[in-house]
Amino acid sequence: MKKTKATEHRCGLCGKTGRLWQTECCGNWICDDEHKYKLFSFARNSCSRNHRRYTLCALHFDEGHDGNWKDCSKCREKLETEMYVWYGTNEYNFEKLPNPPSFTPTRCAQCGVVIKLGTGGYAWKGGKYECQTCSEKELAKLLGDATRSRGRGKGRGGRA
Repeated sequence: MKKTKATEHRCGLCGKTGRLWQTECCGNWICDDEHKYKLFSFARNSCSRNHRRYTLCALHFDEGHDGNWKDCSKCREKLETEMYVWYGTNEYNFEKLPNPPSFTPTRCAQCGVVIKLGTGGYAWKGGKYECQTCSEKELAKLLGDATRSRGRGKGRGGRA
């Protein structure tokens, strides 16, 4: 991992100069900024982390696949088509996947709204996707039922 503070290089994603390093996967210069990420925040404020976690380039490298990530059948098989396309074409890539395959958008099993797997909020339940709104409604219902059932019985303020 080469690091530099020289201004002769720019981050290939955001264009900033300063604290940079070369990625292990593709050797491109990128911000050395993973220290800015707050654990479990799901923030997308780190060029380095975004490239490392959300691109086919990094996935291909991490999995130890041979050849170029843009035509790797192992990478293609590893992900659902929608996620494969997103990992190969999002803004965290230095190069985009040429001619990404088409796919049918993912829809909520409850209400049918389109869910964007790469960027949207959703839940995976019983082999089906639910949008954030439907999953939150179901969770609220479950929590409400649990709260009501805890309040019943002797010594809990409920009627016996």
